[in-house]
Amino acid sequence: MATGESRARSIGQQATGRTVLKTHPGSKTAVLVALAALVTGCGGSASDTAPTKPSAGHRAGSGSGSDGSSAGTVGFDTVFKTEERFQQALPDPASMAGWTPRNASALIEDDPEPAARCAPSRDWECAKIAHGEANFEAFGEEADFDITAFVDKAGAGEACRKEATWSAKYTKAPGAAVSDVESHAYYRNVGGENGLYVTMCLGTVVAEVTLAGPNSSLDPDTAHSLARQFVPRIQKAAAAS
Repeated sequence: MATGESRARSIGQQATGRTVLKTHPGSKTAVLVALAALVTGCGGSASDTAPTKPSAGHRAGSGSGSDGSSAGTVGFDTVFKTEERFQQALPDPASMAGWTPRNASALIEDDPEPAARCAPSRDWECAKIAHGEANFEAFGEEADFDITAFVDKAGAGEACRKEATWSAKYTKAPGAAVSDVESHAYYRNVGGENGLYVTMCLGTVVAEVTLAGPNSSLDPDTAHSLARQFVPRIQKAAAAS
């Protein structure tokens, strides 16, 4: 992983306006800034929000947002290096009906690792310049959305190749590929818990959707449905001025 300075910004408590300084092992000082837009939606507290039964036509685990239409192009040159860009790209409570938002954050690397220093290993994120994530839960199933950003399309492409090589040892998951996006899905066990991972390569980022949790059915259709909602959000964020 990169060992340079980074700014970690939690997209969970913006209304508090608090700023906390923390020191992370192997890195310089990181600034943790609380933000509320993704986790609380319209100002409510995520911890007080119980999972609700999805509306008709949507079952728990599929999401029900209106971001299914395509926007922008897969091969965008936009560099994701601000927390605002991640906030636009990551799913929000409105697009995840039936799920409880848990946390969201953006980590901006002030001193990213040069690609030349990154070995051809499983550490495909080595040269990342930023990372963002948003996590949701419903009835014991967890849905996690991640974006790892790179300085350009070449950097993202190299990370995609490394990630694909590394994940090839795991069991491939069935299901339709995400249209017009280089992607693959696989099953993996982490910390004793099984998960279904969908990895997508588009523009300057590598995006991932993960299903896990004690009650998760690890349904490929659900994972790909969430991935297909995620892609246009990333495209729209890339196209935003």
